[in-house]
Amino acid sequence: MLRLSAHTGSAWFAAVERDFGTFLQDHAACERKALATAMALVAHYPDRVELVDAMIVLATEELDHFVRVRELLCARGIPLAVDKKSVYAAGLRRQLRVLSGARLTDRLLVAAIIEARSCERLGIVARNLSDGPERDFYRELAVCEARHHADFVRLAKTYADPDDVDVRLDELLEFEAAILAAQPVSAHVHGGGLQLNDEVVPDSSIASSAAGTGRHGGD
Repeated sequence: MLRLSAHTGSAWFAAVERDFGTFLQDHAACERKALATAMALVAHYPDRVELVDAMIVLATEELDHFVRVRELLCARGIPLAVDKKSVYAAGLRRQLRVLSGARLTDRLLVAAIIEARSCERLGIVARNLSDGPERDFYRELAVCEARHHADFVRLAKTYADPDDVDVRLDELLEFEAAILAAQPVSAHVHGGGLQLNDEVVPDSSIASSAAGTGRHGGD
């Protein structure tokens, strides 16, 4: 199961609904950056065979997702957006520790958290779209993101003590929630828009349908 310190509220999808083109542009950028992250891990840790194998599979999936999101953009006559630095991702990366072993753990957990938040939000999109190919596509992506989240946590526990990984994951999740809370609500995948106290937590059936039943997914 996914574990997030704070859930997304209804204001986020309202922003997406108002500007679905921007959402699609940002989603395409997220898929491209996820591909880049996977290949960067391959380049930086070529001797970690299990990590390399998993990242090759993930990169292949992310490229497919990027192509398919671009097709949605093309169907609407919308170009890909100019690349912009993500405040969200940059904030998480600032939490990376310096020592090599700890840094690998943190890189994997930051990737896991980004996948978890993406899973939650793409699942929200899927639940709110009308029946049809786009809804099916976003349901499929939400399940994939949940699996990627579990894979990153599993890899972190392969190369570091599992209990230490759990503690560090909880710490990073608190940072992640704080980063999102500080951002304005927007149609971006990782824009602001966390749940207000009186909002109902959205159904998590899409995320829980992915593999893994441990505390953080894949534990």
